[in-house]
Amino acid sequence: MRLRRGIAIAVVAGGGAVTTMLVGLVTNAVSDESRWPGWLGWLQEHAWFSFVVLGVTMAGLTALLAGLSETRPPTPPGRPEDGAGPPGAAQVLRSLPRDTAAFTDRAAELERLVGSVRASQERGQGLPVHVIDGMPGVGKTAFAVHAGHLLSERFPDGQLFVNLNGHTPGRTPVQAGEALASLLTAAGVPTQQIPVGDDVGAVTEARAAMWRSRLADKKALLILDNAASYRQLEPLLPGGSGCLVLVTSRKRLVANEEVVMSVEALPPDHAVDLFVRLSGRPSDALCRDVVDELVRLCGCLPLGVSLLAARLRHHPSWNAEDLRGRLVAARDRLGELRAGERAVTATFDLSYRDLAPERQRFFRQLGFFPGTDLDPHVGAALGEVSVVMARRHLEALYDDHLIDEQPGSRYRLHDLLRAYARGLTAEGEGMDHVQAVQRVCTYYLAALAVANGHIVRSGAAVPPVPDDASRVETPVLESRADALSWLETERANVLACVRRANGLALYDLVVRLAAAMAPFLRQAGPWDQAVGLHRTAAEGARHTGDQRAQGDALAELGVVRRFTASYPQAIEALNDAVTAYDAVDDRRGKADALNQLGIVWYLTTDNEDAARAQTEALALYRELGDRLGQANALADLGMTHRQMSRFDAAVEAQSEALAIYRELGDRYGEANSLRDLGVAHCLMGAYDLAARHHQEAFDIYLELDDRVHQAYALNELGVVRRLTGDIEGARTAHNQAMTHFTELGERFGRATSVRHLGVVERVTGDATQAIRLLEEALDAYRELGSRGGEAASLSELGVARGIVGERDGAIEAFQRGLEILRDLGDRCGEAEVLNHWGTLLFTSDEPPAARRHFDQALMVARDIRCPLEEARALEGIGRCDWTIDGPGHGVDSLRAAVTVYRRLGVSASVDDIERLLV
Repeated sequence: MRLRRGIAIAVVAGGGAVTTMLVGLVTNAVSDESRWPGWLGWLQEHAWFSFVVLGVTMAGLTALLAGLSETRPPTPPGRPEDGAGPPGAAQVLRSLPRDTAAFTDRAAELERLVGSVRASQERGQGLPVHVIDGMPGVGKTAFAVHAGHLLSERFPDGQLFVNLNGHTPGRTPVQAGEALASLLTAAGVPTQQIPVGDDVGAVTEARAAMWRSRLADKKALLILDNAASYRQLEPLLPGGSGCLVLVTSRKRLVANEEVVMSVEALPPDHAVDLFVRLSGRPSDALCRDVVDELVRLCGCLPLGVSLLAARLRHHPSWNAEDLRGRLVAARDRLGELRAGERAVTATFDLSYRDLAPERQRFFRQLGFFPGTDLDPHVGAALGEVSVVMARRHLEALYDDHLIDEQPGSRYRLHDLLRAYARGLTAEGEGMDHVQAVQRVCTYYLAALAVANGHIVRSGAAVPPVPDDASRVETPVLESRADALSWLETERANVLACVRRANGLALYDLVVRLAAAMAPFLRQAGPWDQAVGLHRTAAEGARHTGDQRAQGDALAELGVVRRFTASYPQAIEALNDAVTAYDAVDDRRGKADALNQLGIVWYLTTDNEDAARAQTEALALYRELGDRLGQANALADLGMTHRQMSRFDAAVEAQSEALAIYRELGDRYGEANSLRDLGVAHCLMGAYDLAARHHQEAFDIYLELDDRVHQAYALNELGVVRRLTGDIEGARTAHNQAMTHFTELGERFGRATSVRHLGVVERVTGDATQAIRLLEEALDAYRELGSRGGEAASLSELGVARGIVGERDGAIEAFQRGLEILRDLGDRCGEAEVLNHWGTLLFTSDEPPAARRHFDQALMVARDIRCPLEEARALEGIGRCDWTIDGPGHGVDSLRAAVTVYRRLGVSASVDDIERLLV
């Protein structure tokens, strides 16, 4: 993505006030339930007082996200629903499936694997990738999982398992980018911080960079199960030498520096031992010759042996000869299959035919589930049975080795068994594929309605409950945490259901599921998945001719496009949404779309369009009596006014928004509005009021356990303290903020803290240290694509370089900073740079040129009513006149400056001028 224009930045430098202006602009950048996750994308475009970030590039995302620390950050900045982000703030990297009790021998393979790992670790060498290949049913996954459990103590930083669906019937192989998103989420990265975009290759590269950074210097074990190709898994490989990767595949994958371990069928005697152990019969009660033949007939494959033994265990009246007769008959019936498939599929058939009719039907229906793993509630929907009965069926099928148990009381069909179940639909009663998908989609709609009741903000619209939801049993979700946990678990399954429903032309279900998933995907992402979902929904609505639903899908698409900083696409989608809403006279939908359009235009500094859109949205919300909509529109309108340097109008709008947020009990809205008001009051010289607002906001963030926002508030408090002469208090606040940002891996916020600390060093007289810090911040902002941050750092660098005598370097910094600020429309920043530049010229014995700069700064500062820059300009003009025309001249300007400084409480500047006047 190209760099985009950002918005005015405000950097309150030690001697200057530029970044103060925009500290709280961020406060309401995202002001409804759709917006708080967009905070990260918003940050990547904008630069305010504490968060200076503009113009997202994928390289910038990579750089940002690659630095995330091991501690999972809480909800990113913005307006979360209730202050809780997606679950997992304290996740531990432990996701290996349960070790199977049926694991038999493989002593030689295990010894080779463990020995290879031990030798590499003892020599301090990087661990090679170990590829475990073999035919279906041979036990590759069981071997990898068993080895993972054996080696777990050697990898204390975590053990992760990912199914890549390389050969799963009915499912396409997992793309590397999707797998990386899952791994990053499991590793504690909030999904909103995972790179997204339209360029699949660039997104995958960015996610891979973050993943490698996440595991740098860690000792973790990663099992990549069921890989289709080396290309699929290569981006998933950690970069550090301390991680072990085990890959299972039916193919012989070739790559450098890997250990290939082929898993063959069990030796006959081991297969016999496994059969005897699982059959529950004493070995002397079984005819050895018959058991030898049984294991040979199923190819000595562990999966087949387990199924056969389970048949015998569940039929006490059978003997081994009875089982052999049935297996031979099944093999004859399946003779058209290839030898390897026939060997194991015959055992499936034998196990299936031994099930009761109702369990056979339940098993067949599992083959139609579009997702990967399921729980009893999904099973109940598929099988049209109660959850209690579904649980019984699933447990029985697990006992019969026809399904695998996953962590969290979930179940999954082996790929071969899924194919087998799908192939049974033509037999017996069968179950219509479309009806099965309809039932499971209806279940998810009902369950999503329950979850949305916990995560959608007070006063926001909630997707309706389906009419037939009363016939569906939904999981018990008693809290926001329960809802988020359930949504995280089911996200991939719901999206798979949407794809299947779309393929079956069930467009109404596609549209409804997309709407029901929208609140969660807004805050949790990944947003590239959300883009695909809403595109599909919009197309589905076109098929059905439902313009209201089409407007909803387009509006959601526009919101997510905004989160990813794809502004032209966001504007296009939102304008189309407004058109669709107008066609059906949906005023609420139109108001929401206009509100979102206003935010996008605000982010691209199209201020007049932004103000017009928010004003129209506000009028519609007032007609509808929508209080949350009114608060959101007012908050966004206030930010737009401040961006246009209309500070009084900004305070008025933001104060009204604050009152409504308090009326609704919306604590995040309250805190963000308080912080935004604090910035405005700081710019207007009301430092005591600004400090009080920032402290109140900080206390709410503390109550909500939001460390990210706490750090922002600390930076803002630090700026106010510095401007009022409390330099050590400012240093302490910025250091605390930097510690939070560093621990959370928030590079935007950290760069801002470093910049503020550079200003503190400059004010206290250490210009050399100031230059070092400011150059560090400048490099970070440029790397992140933040033009606003770049301008703020250049402004302060110009001052510091002037102090150490680097006049040309200082002027170059001022020139570049001024160009950016004027392009961004930051008039307060422009006045500050002009004052800094005037000061440099004055100290360089160029008072006439200095006075011209101070005159320009005074004109801008008075035009936007920025008192601190007005006082600085007046002081500069007075000193220039004193020097040019002689002592006694410029007194009026100096006394006017003293008056403003005293009102602001800037006593140090007052003392300097009074000494001159005396």
